[in-house]
Amino acid sequence: MQLTQNFNQNIQYLDQCFHIDKNFDLPRRNIVLGGKRAAFYFVDGFLKDEVFEKMLEFLLKITPEQMAETVDADAFSKKFISYAEAELSGESERVVTAVLSGMLALAVEGYAQVILLDLRTYPLRSIAEPEDDHVLRGPRDGFCETLVFNTALLRRRIRDAKLCVELQTAGKRSKTDIAICYLSDLADQKLLREIKQRIAAIDLNALPLSQQSLAEQLHKKGMWNPFPKIKFTERPDTAAASVLEGRILVMVDNSPSVLILPTTIFDFAQEANDFYFPPLIGTYLRVVRLAVFLLSLVLTPIWYLLVKNPQMIPPGLSFLALEEPPQVPVFVQLLLVELIVDGLKLAALNTPTMLASSFSVVGALILGQFAVEVGVLSADVILFMAFVAIANFTQPSFELGYAFKLLRLFLLTLIALFDVWGFWLGLAGIFVLLLTNKTVSKTSYLYPLIPFNGRKLKDALLRTKADAKNN
Repeated sequence: MQLTQNFNQNIQYLDQCFHIDKNFDLPRRNIVLGGKRAAFYFVDGFLKDEVFEKMLEFLLKITPEQMAETVDADAFSKKFISYAEAELSGESERVVTAVLSGMLALAVEGYAQVILLDLRTYPLRSIAEPEDDHVLRGPRDGFCETLVFNTALLRRRIRDAKLCVELQTAGKRSKTDIAICYLSDLADQKLLREIKQRIAAIDLNALPLSQQSLAEQLHKKGMWNPFPKIKFTERPDTAAASVLEGRILVMVDNSPSVLILPTTIFDFAQEANDFYFPPLIGTYLRVVRLAVFLLSLVLTPIWYLLVKNPQMIPPGLSFLALEEPPQVPVFVQLLLVELIVDGLKLAALNTPTMLASSFSVVGALILGQFAVEVGVLSADVILFMAFVAIANFTQPSFELGYAFKLLRLFLLTLIALFDVWGFWLGLAGIFVLLLTNKTVSKTSYLYPLIPFNGRKLKDALLRTKADAKNN
């Protein structure tokens, strides 16, 4: 609906939109400015009280003579509104959305437009370092749930006029703010247009899972392929480095996680710690991370294959064979421990901090020593699965960690069914999944390996001086 110069009609309609009679936290403040009736609409708790009181003190001093000189909202705003972030709107839908987003709306008698003032402040969590992405050196700040603070952390690192932050909304009811950040001279313009179109085409009432809901809307195809299509980060330095490489960031209000687009498998090999050490140490850390993580995929399947076929065990590795026939099949033991590890993770998430140490002791004793003594699990299975569980934490991406877990179970199942042929069939299946997986930009998930780019592949696998310069 378009607002009119009829003040009573405007107030009546806005009262109905905001359900003033039902919402205690959405008041209407009636005042008189220079002999004209006026009303403020705002959400209690989103308003900077000090700034509002100071502005109200000034506005109440307006005389009828001064008010007579302002014929419309534009003239009033230019003469009496000193606050920097102000805009005019005559569309009721825009006014309602702005107020519910935390802005202050001022309706004045005789004006067909409402003055919107951005005096909002949100409940704010500290911008402390993310819990799941620590660095030994480097900044200790991290993104929070407030969008405007996240964009400020990014601009603090990239003081370039070509850094663009475009705002869109999604969700018919939630009207969630989404910021698209990029460097106009480096970003892929075709991908940028596609991202904007996909966000505009979202047909949902809300984004209940915030960044995950948006990620699923941006990449709807290949959902059954376990490899993650999008990389998330809560670190402003990592996000800034990605923008400087020409990537596009998507920030969602109420979420500290930022989406980095596009993402290939090699992007998960890099971590912030690599760039806060000299190139040699950074390369060593990256190589260790890659080696340990790849071992987490094939270690237990290879061991299980050797246990099933003792004649394949080399003489120097005879300790890999089981000394006694297990009471429970090895395959069942491996699956059981895989489930137990996930159960412990879920239990840890719901364990109060003060009980965490007790939980660790109980979990280690019951599921480790006692399980071996009873004979349900063998010591070899506990050893190899402990390595796999620890190896998963070398990769900061939970999505990639669980992708490897599912593929490891896939390999174990094929080996149990088809023995040696199952192992090679599983590896071939994993390679096919990598080949058929596509990024958000519909390019190869294995770039720069396929298509081959030697310089980019070197930068992805090794921490070179060029990396330090670009990041």
